[in-house]
Amino acid sequence: MKNYVTLFDSNYLPQGMALYISMKRNLRNFQLWIICIDLNTYNILTKLNFENVKLINLLDVETEELKKIKKHRSKVEYCWTLTPFAPKFVFDIDKLIKRVTYIDADIWFMQSDESIVKDFESSGKCVLITDHSYSAEFDMSHLSGKYCVQYIIFEKNGSKDILKKWQKQCIEWCFARHEDGKFGDQKYLDTWPLVFSKLVYILQNKELILAPWNAFRFPYGNSVCWHFHSLKIVEVQNRTLFIDYGTYPLPLCVKKYVYEPYINDLIFSIKILVKYQAFTPQRNKLYFLVKILRYIKQIYNRIKNNQTYMKVKI
Repeated sequence: MKNYVTLFDSNYLPQGMALYISMKRNLRNFQLWIICIDLNTYNILTKLNFENVKLINLLDVETEELKKIKKHRSKVEYCWTLTPFAPKFVFDIDKLIKRVTYIDADIWFMQSDESIVKDFESSGKCVLITDHSYSAEFDMSHLSGKYCVQYIIFEKNGSKDILKKWQKQCIEWCFARHEDGKFGDQKYLDTWPLVFSKLVYILQNKELILAPWNAFRFPYGNSVCWHFHSLKIVEVQNRTLFIDYGTYPLPLCVKKYVYEPYINDLIFSIKILVKYQAFTPQRNKLYFLVKILRYIKQIYNRIKNNQTYMKVKI
């Protein structure tokens, strides 16, 4: 039995359900642990009673230390703060579990991850991390980190020191800004292959887990998972939705063969949630105005920074 853990709140229920649907379609003998960030998520998923799913009510595992810092962080920042605690929660609840794979809620399986697991097992190490593998034009390694918190395998025996250090770091600082070489929960991973070189394995085949920032770099057909970073469900009018793919350009084949099937899973999930009166759009139509203004600013900055002439003093 493979154990996976993710976390999300009621705003991310469609993505969380699409993740589960993709796992049911492609994986065998798995158990998905869902840390429910709010009570609404816990209640809805309890009613839906999905097979192969174990629910964790955050209220049952939240420590006093976490409750204290919760007041000073945004919802996103607090979710990031909880990420290094997610495997620990599972290990603590079921002492028999020896391995847990953390996955982001906006991950979607396109095939079995058996190839990733076998590669990890052959390394003989205790933790697997994945490279962002940015396309050159979108490289944000210096700001957002070389490695991505999207799919991380933790062996119970061997990963405790890494998890403890990561938990301590995220308790002290985990914010949605770039500051002193830090960014959220993610930039901390940059040091793992150096500090814990005997314990950490970096997935070698970069084509297996893809995202919009490398959609033009690798063919989608070999990928195990796709990370739908920045995709948003926007309410334009009452019961009229718009799926915003995000800020990265995408090949037409990726839109057709990756994004369209994923959106079908999202729509299926939304229809279920609507029946339970539990669907909340992630953005409203004001979001488009803000996005257009940001886009205009980006175009202006590109023109400004890529002038076709040079002023020379002689």
